[in-house]
Amino acid sequence: MKHVQVLIVGLGPGGGSAARIAAQAGLSVMAVERNRAVGEPVQCAEFVPMPMGAYTRPQGVLYQRIAGMKSVLPSGLEHHSDFPGYMIDRARFDQAIAEAAAEAGAELRCHTRIVALHEDARVARVSREGQDEEISYDVLIAADGPHSTVARLLGLPALETVNTRQYTVPLRREYFDTDIWLSDDYPGGYAWLFPKQDRANLGLGADRAFEDDLKTPLEALRRQLIDEGLIGEEIFYRTGGAIPVGGLRDGLTHGRCLFVGDAAGLTHPITGGGISAAVVSGERAGEASVAYLAGAADAFEDYEEDVRDQFEATISRAVERREFLNRHWRTQAARQDETMRHGWIAFPEYFSPTGI
Repeated sequence: MKHVQVLIVGLGPGGGSAARIAAQAGLSVMAVERNRAVGEPVQCAEFVPMPMGAYTRPQGVLYQRIAGMKSVLPSGLEHHSDFPGYMIDRARFDQAIAEAAAEAGAELRCHTRIVALHEDARVARVSREGQDEEISYDVLIAADGPHSTVARLLGLPALETVNTRQYTVPLRREYFDTDIWLSDDYPGGYAWLFPKQDRANLGLGADRAFEDDLKTPLEALRRQLIDEGLIGEEIFYRTGGAIPVGGLRDGLTHGRCLFVGDAAGLTHPITGGGISAAVVSGERAGEASVAYLAGAADAFEDYEEDVRDQFEATISRAVERREFLNRHWRTQAARQDETMRHGWIAFPEYFSPTGI
């Protein structure tokens, strides 16, 4: 049976970052990814905030800089705010992190799924093209997304999610802002247009509890923007996926397992942003693995405390705002600007302690 000190499930930005940190410290690391290639298919709007700038430097990652955000309220009123960041090629972003992990000595296996987990023995069974193999490990890092297989195999509850649908379309002019539409047409979510040079990602998210049909409202928005001359008719790429919106898991560690990124519930429940949290939590999980295997018995407790200190307050506020909005979707209140102002990060009402 093959043994590794750190076994990582998922090679998105969280898993790749954990692999890089652990391998750079000299640990034996294996990371398995269920898809055939790291970063593909892309299920992301591909925006990262300004503090992630260092991660956009590898060749092929950066599309363009973003200056601000336009938030469109139900009345049509537009609110403009500074919101600098970067549009990236998400596949190349993930691949660059994974390449750094491989260069540090991590073993990366794509098209490989975890199919069984014996927690007490610390043995995982993985499968690739019908061939199973058992891997023993000292530390397990779950970076396998909102529908984490590791969590399911450990008997942990599933995370609450919303669904998204996105098109990549031609962009007819230079554009340096992200556009956001807040509307009862997208209950439990919002619609967006994120520019990337001569193309743009046009998409929306919604909660199935309120709306199961994402195609109809997305097609309506697409047609509106075509008529306005902002985008062209062609659809280059279609994608979609699930985003966790219920907040952090009750525990970010479980025995010898650390959860990172979407698998930990670290995605922002209002904006859906999760790339930076995945990278940060992945790096922290890698560091915790190094510390634990060097004899620091409290390394996992420190990981949980550090990640919660950095993200929990922001995520908890967003969960509260979601709960507020969920009481109003499909009512007259959801068609009022004031309601949406309390539920979106661009407005001061969102941050008011008595705002809801």
